Amino acid sequence: MKIQARRAPNRAGFTLLELMMVVAVIGVLAAIAIPLLSSYQLRSKSAEAKTNLGAIRVLEETHYSEHQTYRSANAEPAAIPGSVAVAFDGLTSDFEPLGFVPQGHVYFSYGVAVSADGAGYTADAGADIDGDGFVQYWGYANPDGSGTMVAGKVGCDATGLQPKSVGPCNASSGQSTF
Repeated sequence: MKIQARRAPNRAGFTLLELMMVVAVIGVLAAIAIPLLSSYQLRSKSAEAKTNLGAIRVLEETHYSEHQTYRSANAEPAAIPGSVAVAFDGLTSDFEPLGFVPQGHVYFSYGVAVSADGAGYTADAGADIDGDGFVQYWGYANPDGSGTMVAGKVGCDATGLQPKSVGPCNASSGQSTF
């Protein structure tokens, strides 16, 4: 007599309960990760301003070494951008003689104000990168011969800046929702 072993029926796939548990775990992980990722996104957008202000500083110093005066530049883009990047028109703006043309779109509006004697300047940038209605301002100030710092063209109050250092123009700038 032959004894046959009983086989368990083939069960292909997952039960509805198992699938619901996986979806719940993914939802919890997403709820934790998304706010953290948006914080990093805001920090990277702020890094754009610091990098571009450093480039403007180098170009201004080069212009000064050739012409013994700094070059003023009106805000470009003219309106302070919101949380979406906009085009920078470097070819027809006041930045063209300096050679400052950032690649791609920008989150910040940039400008350069020069002191009356042409021996000092403030390069500044402003944007509402998190879309909360509050503009953050970054700047770089090179005092004139008397040690006076000129206010920026975009809105930076240079008195809040450390001379010859890129940084936030006031206590609330650079401190967005991150």
